[in-house]
Amino acid sequence: MNVLRTKSVEQSMNDTEDEDYKLKKNLTALDLMVFGIGVIIGAGIFTLTGKAAAQFAGPAVVFSFAIAAICCGLAALCYAEFASTVPVSGSAYTFSYATLGELVAWIIGWDLILELMLGASVVAQGWSTYFVTFLDEIGLGWPDTLGPSASASFGHFNLAAFLLVVILTALVAVGIKESLRVNLVLVGIKLFIVLFVIVAGLFYIKGANYHPFVPPNAGPQDASGLTQPLLQWIFGIKSQTYGVLGIVSGASIVFFAYIGFDVVATTAEEARNPQKDLPRGIIGSLVICTFLYIAVALVITGMIKYNKIDTEAALASAFRDQGKDGFATLIAAGAVAGLTTVVMTLMIGAVRVLFSMSRDGLLPRQFAHTSKRTGTPINITLTIGALVAIVASLTPIGKLEEMVNIGTLTAFALVSIAVPILRKSRPDLERSFKVPWSPFLPILAAVVCAYLALNLSIETWLRFLVWMALGFLIYFTYGYRHSMVGKGEGEPARDYSARGDTPS
Repeated sequence: MNVLRTKSVEQSMNDTEDEDYKLKKNLTALDLMVFGIGVIIGAGIFTLTGKAAAQFAGPAVVFSFAIAAICCGLAALCYAEFASTVPVSGSAYTFSYATLGELVAWIIGWDLILELMLGASVVAQGWSTYFVTFLDEIGLGWPDTLGPSASASFGHFNLAAFLLVVILTALVAVGIKESLRVNLVLVGIKLFIVLFVIVAGLFYIKGANYHPFVPPNAGPQDASGLTQPLLQWIFGIKSQTYGVLGIVSGASIVFFAYIGFDVVATTAEEARNPQKDLPRGIIGSLVICTFLYIAVALVITGMIKYNKIDTEAALASAFRDQGKDGFATLIAAGAVAGLTTVVMTLMIGAVRVLFSMSRDGLLPRQFAHTSKRTGTPINITLTIGALVAIVASLTPIGKLEEMVNIGTLTAFALVSIAVPILRKSRPDLERSFKVPWSPFLPILAAVVCAYLALNLSIETWLRFLVWMALGFLIYFTYGYRHSMVGKGEGEPARDYSARGDTPS
């Protein structure tokens, strides 16, 4: 069995011209940047800022954000090079198929489906909490039996989350451009709220709250059994509270506030000028979000002493403590708009990854047919929407949130490794954007991602292994036998003799 057979870049590009599986090229650099900002700025800015400051770094959480941005930026550079070189839907799945082989590509695709679908479900549940809170703030209500519940068990129906996913599924099915028009409006509202927090918060900052800026080390975090990080179980290294090591621990937490820029790469096939627009969209959205995160962190830690910050709703609580309940209501409204864009963007990403895997034959190929009218894969969109709606409305997700992170970090690490591999195997390809100092930076990016993954709990790793076992079962019973590459369909002729390469 040749499970490491690759799909050439030329074949991937040829597949995009098949009328039965063709996506419309509608997206500009601005669309892609808004797309990235829409998914990056979500629950992280409303919750992780307070949690990281209160439990790990104090006001020095700004350094945690900076470290996380640098780490995430390394992976973003790798994504930008690949997305501009291989502008095909599927993101890391497609990139890996061209370099690391089919089995690795399957693993990445399977990870991305986990990340994006479960991520959309988790955020939809978070959205329902903010939605109900906002209704309460303006004097309206929502039935407790049909809303979010912290103590809910399997079978409790969250109508708010269900309706959100149904509406967004319909919007995504209509077309990518129409989806992004709505996204643009909601991102505008979200950015207004974030800028409002920054500007309004400046008037309530107290210098004393910044002292000490780096709180003295208060010892390790308590964790044991399956809840302890894998790194702690292997090496005995524990996450620290405050001090310099607390800043590093905080970076591991806030890193996940940046997750989402990779979703921009899933729309590569729909970009009008992918060679230029994709790097701009990926890197531009990451830079903008970094500045906003650091500014919000400075304002919140200046308004409230770091050890008194509400870790569940830091922004709204900070203004309530100042007697500004109206501001808190406005922030809740911004959270509703902000999380809507996150759910929609993650669903679009999941649809594009599943579309690419189906078009390649690793999943039923007829599943990937696109509508002549909308230019979108309707069947896949409805399937993803149904699954997300079921999980979001009926499942108490809880600690499964970390599954989103492990899927993302695995994809980041493998894409980073793939950059120098493709540079060596295909130096002839045109690259409008290149990662500087390769292979050093790509290898560094992979190492950083691996380190952050080791900071996830043992139980998360065990669940991940179960998910991967299910993926291997599907691949070896269906995907391997039906692979279009395995059948030799669509593979263009290629001369390997010049460099002594051998085809896979």
